[in-house]
This record gives sequence, structure tokens and C-alpha cells, in this order.
Amino acid sequence: MVIFSLFCLVSTVNFAEAVSIQADCHVRRCNHHEPPVQFPFRLQDQQPPNCGYPHPGFQLSCSENNQTLVKLPRSMKLLVKHIDYEAQRIDLYDPNRCLYKQLLELNLSTFPFLDLDQQLGFSRLKVFQPEPASSYTFFECSSKDKALYERYRVACLSTSDSQIIAFPSHGHSYFYNFLNCSMIGNFSVPISSDLIRFQLRWNEPDCTDCEAQGKGCRLKSNSTMDETECFYIPKHHISTRERLLITCIVLGSLVLAMVVVGVGWRYYTDKMQKEGELKIEKFLEDYRALKPSRYSYADIKRITDHFKDKLGQGGYGTVFKGRLSTDILVAVKVLNNFKGNGEEFINEVGSMGRIHHVNVTRLVGFCADGYDRALVYEYLPNESLEKFIFAAKGEERSLSWERLRDIALGVAKGIEYLHQGCEQRILHFDIKPHNILLDHNFNPKISDFGLAKLCSKEQSAISMTTARGTMGYIAPVVLSRNFGNVSYKFDVFCFGMLLLEMVGGRRNIDVTVENTSQVYLLEWDYMCLDKGEELRIRIEDEEQTGVAKKLTIVGLWCIQWYPVDRPSMKEVVQMLEGDLDDLAQYN
Repeated sequence: MVIFSLFCLVSTVNFAEAVSIQADCHVRRCNHHEPPVQFPFRLQDQQPPNCGYPHPGFQLSCSENNQTLVKLPRSMKLLVKHIDYEAQRIDLYDPNRCLYKQLLELNLSTFPFLDLDQQLGFSRLKVFQPEPASSYTFFECSSKDKALYERYRVACLSTSDSQIIAFPSHGHSYFYNFLNCSMIGNFSVPISSDLIRFQLRWNEPDCTDCEAQGKGCRLKSNSTMDETECFYIPKHHISTRERLLITCIVLGSLVLAMVVVGVGWRYYTDKMQKEGELKIEKFLEDYRALKPSRYSYADIKRITDHFKDKLGQGGYGTVFKGRLSTDILVAVKVLNNFKGNGEEFINEVGSMGRIHHVNVTRLVGFCADGYDRALVYEYLPNESLEKFIFAAKGEERSLSWERLRDIALGVAKGIEYLHQGCEQRILHFDIKPHNILLDHNFNPKISDFGLAKLCSKEQSAISMTTARGTMGYIAPVVLSRNFGNVSYKFDVFCFGMLLLEMVGGRRNIDVTVENTSQVYLLEWDYMCLDKGEELRIRIEDEEQTGVAKKLTIVGLWCIQWYPVDRPSMKEVVQMLEGDLDDLAQYN
């Protein structure tokens, strides 16, 4: 891509040089403020000789400050103010603001293209003629009569010893005393009132008909008499070569920009991935004493049979079914490389590697092979609790109330172990049905520690800069303006929401509505209990009704607004293990 861009640049330079060398007769200007130059005039060094009329005076040039200049042979050098090609008239002016001096120094013998019949004493008109104007008579007078001739004095020609005066033909010069004057000459030229502009008209070549028709004018190629012809001027179009050049430049610039962005993005992603890899390697060095096995990425592909059997997908990776041996099945979560900087991987391995509890998913091993990361768990055939409690509309729940009670108690014991049974307290931050897996006997196991945080048991709260968890299970304090410090009671709130969903058999929030904080199941459960109404759930006997009420009461207790009012997980376990009548003592 870089070579292609350089090729386009070289082609551009070569083309520009070719255009400057190649002569053409397009309209040119010395700058955008100057008059356009076209036939019968031409710009020297910018247009070839055939672009202009082959007579002196029709060759123009650009001055050092890019003004249009006409050079009349060995006499006058004037700047071009305007060219009227239809009227065949050119307006000139003297940059030194002393046009009379140019006229006085005019050498008619070296002025071949001007034959001014009556005005300048020649017999016929050839090419140029001045616009009709009054005649002027020039005198050189003594300076002592300065006041007398002040009106007609030419200041740029006068000196302290003498003065030059110009009398127009209608100026009644006979009223003045010319004893101290000598006549210099007579001129009849179209000089403007400001005495600096000069106007000429040309008769040959005659292009007035071509200009009137909107056509171009040029010399006939095979004529020896300087004859002209009209031709159609096509609208400007981009040639094939110019189009190719523009396309090449645009594509080259686009490709070059893409290369720069691509290289920058690649550098940034490589840097971030390498930083994440170094962070993981440092963590794994400190983790060597722990039990989970480390696998290579080739091992992971072999275990999953090249990722053949997909079990599910979450925000941080995809889970595949794998096999360590003939009898041992595992679930392998392959993490997304583009998610985070290794924090989720470290959280999961660091948390689960410390845990050995019947109600927490066991981490069998992990993979940290370059940018490839994976976690290997024990395989739980009954998948997640979410599959069983959220039955389709019109279907009955597939788990009995006794099974739901056992699952709730198992989850509570697992959370209690995380809070009190480990060396460091582990806050899960994402307790929900999706993260409660069930083994072949429907024993619950807490999984997915990607959002977990470790803290000391003496620490009452930890600081958090961003909210963690799933909407609908997040404690109110996290959504309040005072968010900043979160305690282990966050998990208690999540567990309470889990219990209420288990009882109601539906989600606490309606994910299809715009307001994701709308919780309707909580209000329904609370209203039923507060008014002494029966829970409107299909229950076959009184014992099952007691289970449902107990789960509901404990759930509502856990989701109280203020964290200090919520019970600890140890108290929750005691409530779930005790009788329904014993719940009053915790009130």
C-alpha cells in the first residue's frame, strides 16, 4: 500500500512537469485578479507562438508581482487593466502614473503596428488605433509663470527650472502668453481624466463575429495571410489521464490513511494485549502454589474437539463442552480477547482457585497461552437454574417446592462460604439464576466469578468506581447518587431477588420494556403477605404453601433498601433451615 501511494505521488509530479512543458492555448492569467489572456494575445513562456497573433504588441507577459504587462518595442511598457475581446479594445495604464512621459518618448519609427492616420501623421491604419479623444499640445515653459499654467501643468514631468503643460484642443490656449514657452508636439490619444490610463483598439485580426457567437477565434492552420476562423469551444472536461491521476491520488490518500490508522490501531491493540498478557503472567507466577492445572491452547482445542459442542455464550466468552478423559466431562469457557485487559480472567482464577465448597463450581484448570485465555470447569449436566424456574407461558414449573427449597439453601450456604469460609472474603456481585448451575442431582453450584472482588473479613465495605452486576439484581445503593462504597450485603440483595424469582416463576423485571428498573414481582409478593392473602401460585398442599411463604419472606427481608437492615448470609441459612414460625424472631 505504501509503494502504491508513492507511485501515485511520483505520477503526480511527472504529470505536473509534463503539463508545464506541454504548450497549449487555454485561457491563462497572471493571477486570478488579472484579465484573461487568449487569442489574439498570448502569455510569453506560458503559451506557444501559434496561440497569439504574429505581430508585436500581442505578446503579453507577467511582471515580477504577477501583473499583466504589454511591451511595445523600444518605447512603452504599460500594464493591462482590461481586455474587451468582443469590442477588440485593450485598456492600459502606466504604473508610474506619468503617461505623458511615455507619450513624449514614443518613437514612432519603432512602432510598426501603430499607423494612426490623422492623429499621428501616418497615411493608413494597420493594426491598433487609439480610442477617439481630444488632441493635446505640449509646451515647455519657464517656471516663473508657474501660477499662470498651474491648471495644465504635468507635475511628473515638470522640474524646478521648467514646467511641462498640456493644453487640450478645446482649452483655448490662445488666451495664454507663450513667450516663455516652446512647443514640444501635438498628440491625439485617449488619455483618461486621471492621466494614467490609455486605451487602444485593434482591427486585425477581426474576431468580433466569433466572440458574438460565443465561439473561439484562431489562425487558420494552412493560411499564409494570417486569416482567422471560428471554432466551437467544448465545455471543460477531464481527460482520461487527468481522471486516472485524480483517482490515483484519491485512492492513494485513502489507502495511506487506512494504513496509518491500521498501523496505529494494531500498535494500540498489541500494546493493550501485551500489557494484559504480562499482567496475567505476573498473576500466574504468584498463583503457582494453587491447585488448578494449566493447559496450553492446543490442549483446549483437543479437550473441546476443536470447539465442536457449544453450550452457551455470555458477555465474557463462549462455553463449550469438553472431555478430559473417557469419564470426565468439563465445561470450557473461552474468553473474548477484546474484553477487558485480563481483569476478568484474574478475577475468575483468583477467586475460584481459593474455593473448595460443594455449592461452588470447581475450577479444574485454565489456559493463558499468549492472547488465548480459557477456563476449565467441572461439567454440570442440568445447566442453569434459569432454565427451570422461568417456564414458558402456560407451562407448569418443572421443579418441586422441596427441590426449590434445597436449591435456595444450597446457594445460601455457598454465598455464606464466600463471605466467611475463605481466607479472604469474596464478593460475587452477580448472583442470578443464570449463574446457578445444577449437577445431575440438582445440587446448586455458584459460577461465573468474572465480577468478583476480594477483601478482608474485617473490611465493612469496599470502594467501587463503576457499577457491577446485572440490571434487576443490583442493590439500590449502587444506583443511587451516593454510590461509591459497597458491602457484602450487595450479594444478600441479589440472593433475595433470586428467591423471589424462584417463588414467582418469572423474572423480577420486564426486559422488554424501556424502564429496566421496573420491578413488579416484588410489589405483588409484598402486597400478598402484607394483606394476609394467599400467594396466587399453584400449590397442592399446606406444606408446599409454607415453603413458598418462607422463601418469599426471606427474599423480601434480603432486598430491604438499607444494607444495614438486611440479614447476613449466616442468618439467611438459619432462616431457611428453621421453621416458618421461627422467622418472627428475626424481625
